[in-house]
Amino acid sequence: MHDLDELAAFAAVMESGSLTRSAHDLGLAKSTLSRRISQLETRLGQPLMRRQANRLLPTEAGQMFHGYCRKILELAEQSQCALDTLRHEVSGELEVHVHGSLVRSWLSEVVYRFMDRYPGVNLTVRTCDTPPQSPDTHAVTLWLGQFPDVGLRHETLGWLTRSIYAHPDYFAREGTPDHPRELAHHAWVDLLGETDDGLVLNHAQLGSYRFSPPISRLKVDQHCLHNDALAQGRGLGVLADWLAARREDAHPGCLQRCLPGWAPAPMALNALHAFGHQPRKVTALMVLLREAVPAPWKPASLAETQLPSGNDLAFG
Repeated sequence: MHDLDELAAFAAVMESGSLTRSAHDLGLAKSTLSRRISQLETRLGQPLMRRQANRLLPTEAGQMFHGYCRKILELAEQSQCALDTLRHEVSGELEVHVHGSLVRSWLSEVVYRFMDRYPGVNLTVRTCDTPPQSPDTHAVTLWLGQFPDVGLRHETLGWLTRSIYAHPDYFAREGTPDHPRELAHHAWVDLLGETDDGLVLNHAQLGSYRFSPPISRLKVDQHCLHNDALAQGRGLGVLADWLAARREDAHPGCLQRCLPGWAPAPMALNALHAFGHQPRKVTALMVLLREAVPAPWKPASLAETQLPSGNDLAFG
């Protein structure tokens, strides 16, 4: 590995032909400059310069090496400029991995706002079905619910309350349950992984009730399919209240909440990224994400009474 100080010393003398002038230009003692060139020649195993009268002239090896030396120094300067830009400017490539239920419902608006605010960033957004499994990632991941401890830094941005929903026609046809025990007699639309260990419903006055959903005729692994099935009257299921409200805004009368007062634990929205110093593009994204979290995701009652860590929540 070449020493950049030695290369700079050699390049300076090659251009001026004088140790004295080069030492002055570099702000070094003449002896220091001479020592650096000698050390470089020792590393390379052959002389690079010879003295003639009062000038230093390159040997054949010095003449050939000078071209490579300049390229190395130019690349070193370019890399430093790139790093300085990374540190001081919000620019470059940035990859964001997103829980599937958030892409169209919330994150798309955040993405466009981020790109408008920081035109120097090229953004890649990927939906993900599983949380990060390794700390070796440069992406920022936005995940709902439980995630494994793989050595990533995480920040809880908000909490999504959840309830049980179905289409009004379903309730008209099958009846509306008045207590969680009645859910066992209803069709259940299963989001894979959501109720594997049962579903605990909490009530402020009546306590908790663990519900084991019946075997579902329809199991899906995508939130959009789950949402569609409920909105089309295929049965009951758990939805985030905010997402259900967005669906109702777009298609009024397609979803109705049942069992008021009973609700599963809220899901945490977590942002995960690598530990250590982060480039400004990541810091800027985190600032914007905090700004963009909807107010309903930060209810005062949850902030005071129901704020377990992200891994204490049921898988979303």
